[in-house]
Amino acid sequence: DYLAPISERAAALVKARVRNHIELKRHRDRLEELVQERTWELSMTQEAAMESLGTLAECRDPETGGHIQRTRNYVRMIAAALARSAKHADTLNDTEVFNLHRSAPLHDIGKVGIPDSILLKPGKLTPEEFELMKTHTLLGAKAIAAAEKRLGANSFLRHAHEIALSHHEKWDGSGYPNGLAGEDIPLAGRIMAVADVYDALISHRVYKASMPHSRAVAIIQEGSGTAFDPEIVAVFLELAEEFRAVALENADYDEERETLKQ
Repeated sequence: DYLAPISERAAALVKARVRNHIELKRHRDRLEELVQERTWELSMTQEAAMESLGTLAECRDPETGGHIQRTRNYVRMIAAALARSAKHADTLNDTEVFNLHRSAPLHDIGKVGIPDSILLKPGKLTPEEFELMKTHTLLGAKAIAAAEKRLGANSFLRHAHEIALSHHEKWDGSGYPNGLAGEDIPLAGRIMAVADVYDALISHRVYKASMPHSRAVAIIQEGSGTAFDPEIVAVFLELAEEFRAVALENADYDEERETLKQ
């Protein structure tokens, strides 16, 4: 009889502690869910903001509506393939591939600062006009750098800044704006260069017809070691049919769909 109250009190204490641990576990699980939800929402907000800004730049040229969707998918495909190689396995993790994919729409954001008389000119640009057109890389990088400064150098905008500034650099150093060569060009810019040129070749423009897929692939291959990083060209060639599929799915014109079949 003397031990009964003690046993009851001990049992009650154990039950109370179990309940507390269960409630604490539920609370921690809920906090973890909330953190995951907020992280996902923030990521989607960032991606939506970059796509919206990229679309704003493309609105200056109404003939390239599918350009953003096509190029961002090309970039993802190349980056994912590179990530499977021993050379890039340590640096191109899933997060980096995702950040490259969502940064790609900002590659031409600087075009908002180019006059319509140049940006929408139906004919060939004069040397002076082309020099001004080339400044879109600097304008885009400057705009992104202003936001990057507030978020820190390691923010999600790092790749966007690299892409905007360096996607017209060439492997042999003959590109712009800084004449970088080889691996001095950021990997993000080297990937975007191949994606952007392929898309420009197969797309209809007011000043040119769309090019057959086979010819566009040949031009990229011919540019290996001069315009483009040979490693990235090799990956592109392996993915050429997947590029064609993305281009067909997001084509802007029937003309493009027909030439993509060639």
